[in-house]
Amino acid sequence: MNKLRGFLFTGVYYLLSAIYVIVSLPFLILPWRGPVTLIIRSYTRAINLALWLICGVRKEVRGREHMPEGAFIIAAKHASWGDGFMVYPEVRNLAFVTGDHLERFPLVGGILRKLGAIVIDTCGGGHRKAASLAEGMARAKEGGRRVLIYPEGHLAPVGYHFRYKPGVWHMQEAMDVPIVPVATNLNCFWQQEEIEKTPGKAVIEFLEPIPAGLPKAEAMARLTEVIEARSAELIAEATGEAVVPTKLLPDPKKGTIGHPDESRAEVA
Repeated sequence: MNKLRGFLFTGVYYLLSAIYVIVSLPFLILPWRGPVTLIIRSYTRAINLALWLICGVRKEVRGREHMPEGAFIIAAKHASWGDGFMVYPEVRNLAFVTGDHLERFPLVGGILRKLGAIVIDTCGGGHRKAASLAEGMARAKEGGRRVLIYPEGHLAPVGYHFRYKPGVWHMQEAMDVPIVPVATNLNCFWQQEEIEKTPGKAVIEFLEPIPAGLPKAEAMARLTEVIEARSAELIAEATGEAVVPTKLLPDPKKGTIGHPDESRAEVA
């Protein structure tokens, strides 16, 4: 039954995606991003509603009080294809970091540019990748944007995590703003890119901000610790089992999904 619901949700997901892309098109010619932003916020809310109505996965948001005024960086746990849909409608004036692979989808590139997404050039080598990130950060800082990034860079299986990449610290150093960590247990109900969905209460929780100015090693260790510790607690809450620290997995090969490998995993 869960897999059947998952297939039904997937069909609705693609249908909604096509509808909202088409609805967005006339507004791409406008000089401001407000209308497209409202449309995409509506789209993410529609996805959340469909996930609840079809698959029984209900979202709960905690820790909104930890989001400061003005610009900041959101560093979120990355474990499900649905992560972005959960976070996006909860944060106003949000930009997000993404690879340029999304621009290959018809019409999506125009929408990303209109939303002010920070699109990383992943094909132009390390220099061009760094330059595209720096350019995006400058625009975000100038506009007082909140920037969403997933420091792991890969979708982690339940109970595991990947190494948190220091790019988030370099972003913080460039913008001189706090980092707001986000923990979640969504992967207990929608794991990685799986079709099957399991009913339950999926929590996303905004945690206490990490201030700017910390040394890189300290900031990255703190970020990893708070996100993984709280995500482990949320997983235990979802499963009814004891809290088990997440384990570190080596990064998967490019274009592949990481899977549990007890022989290579390390306790966080």
